Amino acid sequence: MSRLTKKVNSNVASNRKTLVAYVVAGDPIKELTVKLMHAMVDAGVDVIELGVPFSDPEAEGPVIQLAHERALKHQTSLKDVISMVEQFRRKDKDTPVILMGYLNPIELMGYEEFSIVASQAGVDGTIIINLPPEESGVLSDYLEKHDIASVYLLAPTTTDKRAAYVTSQSRGFVYYVSLKGTTGASNLDVNDVSEKLFRFRKISQLPIMVGFGIKDAATAAKISGIADGVVIGSAIVKLIAAHEDDLESATSEIVALLSGMRASMDESSTVLK
Repeated sequence: MSRLTKKVNSNVASNRKTLVAYVVAGDPIKELTVKLMHAMVDAGVDVIELGVPFSDPEAEGPVIQLAHERALKHQTSLKDVISMVEQFRRKDKDTPVILMGYLNPIELMGYEEFSIVASQAGVDGTIIINLPPEESGVLSDYLEKHDIASVYLLAPTTTDKRAAYVTSQSRGFVYYVSLKGTTGASNLDVNDVSEKLFRFRKISQLPIMVGFGIKDAATAAKISGIADGVVIGSAIVKLIAAHEDDLESATSEIVALLSGMRASMDESSTVLK
């Protein structure tokens, strides 16, 4: 059982809602990433999603697209991202880390080599946006062999039949993309999310994390009341962009945001007991 599965299952058993935080590795400089990862954990984050910079992140909105561009200005590569995880593991042996990105850099490295070096560095899972589970057999086999979880996505338009297949292939949890469109979209409809999660839970007992549209403590509390956890990304990346010339301020504001979310999620869980 992967570190990711253990963490999420432990949270479910203890009624702790999982807080997942996303940042693009190397944004705006490589030196920030590992420091920020530790700071986020200290603020109450349970799982880190580390974005792998890519030149054509087609599923991302402008906020995260620009973050990829900033990271690529310093030539942040997949090998660099794996190295960052290795550095993070020198102090943190417990927090699961998921690499989130696109298949292209992994293909360039090679499926087997990626699986080996990622596992050795301490990577716990992958979310590969442009690799649907129907086409992931070879890579998934290598990942599973090296105890790396493949996490897949559900969407508002996912049919029951496909949801059954996606959840059967996903490990650790399944990521529900709560809005149509790209990352950073708004107008989150909590009632609609609740309806979709109710339907998906009839199909699978796999924990569900909800992302897209989670921007602050209030929305985190609302969504954590109906989901097993929330994913926050664009709001963090916006703070990095706003304080690109003062990264200490960026880190402080990110910690404040995540600490507030953690507190609101814990309070929401206590009310629901």
